[in-house]
Amino acid sequence: MDFGLVLQTDPPASEVVGLMRRAERNGFRYGWTFDSAVLWQEPFVIYSRILEHTTGLVVGPMVTNPGTRTWEVTASTFATLNEMYGNRTVCGIGRGDSAMRVAGRKPNTLARLGEAIGVIRDLAEGREAEVDGQLLRLPWVRDGKLPVWMAAYGPKALALAGEKADGFILQLADPFLTEWMVKAVRQAAADAGRDPAAVTICVAAPAYVTEDASDAVLAHAREQCRWFGGMVGNHVADLVSRYGEHSAMVPEALTAYIKERHGYDYSHHGRAGNPSTDFVPDEIVDRFCLLGPPAAHIEKLTALRELGVDQFAVYDMHDAKEATIDAYGAEIIPAFS
Repeated sequence: MDFGLVLQTDPPASEVVGLMRRAERNGFRYGWTFDSAVLWQEPFVIYSRILEHTTGLVVGPMVTNPGTRTWEVTASTFATLNEMYGNRTVCGIGRGDSAMRVAGRKPNTLARLGEAIGVIRDLAEGREAEVDGQLLRLPWVRDGKLPVWMAAYGPKALALAGEKADGFILQLADPFLTEWMVKAVRQAAADAGRDPAAVTICVAAPAYVTEDASDAVLAHAREQCRWFGGMVGNHVADLVSRYGEHSAMVPEALTAYIKERHGYDYSHHGRAGNPSTDFVPDEIVDRFCLLGPPAAHIEKLTALRELGVDQFAVYDMHDAKEATIDAYGAEIIPAFS
């Protein structure tokens, strides 16, 4: 199992670079960031510095979208980084939540997302692709490689990921939901004539390592990670509006907890103490995140690996960033070497 670190690109950018360097020293192989141009600094500028100051770390957005930048710009940016640093990027992509909504736009349609996956990958790898009716090719690309991993929750999105993406990003660490969604993605891949095992599975969720499992210690860890249930709740709310509260298309294990959700303030997006996440119960925090002593993390990660998860990406947005990276490097990543 590979491990990744996920950060927001809050200033100063030097701190993001420093945490990524720390992660690589501790055995992490991937460095991910949020991509929302209004809320945080531009990630692709920072990727260049991360790549310069690491030796093998693979970097990319978790996740970009087809609407913030034109597709040829996205592809050219990845291809430029790959030319400079040796094919060390990955494109995580989705419909666009915060990046689009904060700018007053709706998330992209799945049809647009599916088209963008192929176009961005083709252009970044030097092949010709059609953008808005115009055939384009980046003539300077040589031996470029850009895997495109798609974030998804709902049945149609899961099917699209299986049909077109090189990898699937699931932003929660609940084993029951992971099993259900991985099966859906792999079935879609098989139905499309692809090798289901060739689709990389990445689970991403907050991890908070504690010294013990006492009630007070775990309560603090939960409060530091409760924001994640609110972030996932944005996507779940979209699913409920599309399929209804009790649809056979989406498990109630995913949708039931948002009944008390009342709006969302993106100014606190992805941050500990987010006041828009008071509806998230402890049970959801425990299911969606990894909390507790190292042994608890190893136990849950082992279960996820048995379900086919190839990478666990640590959302490191809380008051123990360095300690979490170090604990994973010292006690958790070695267990999966």
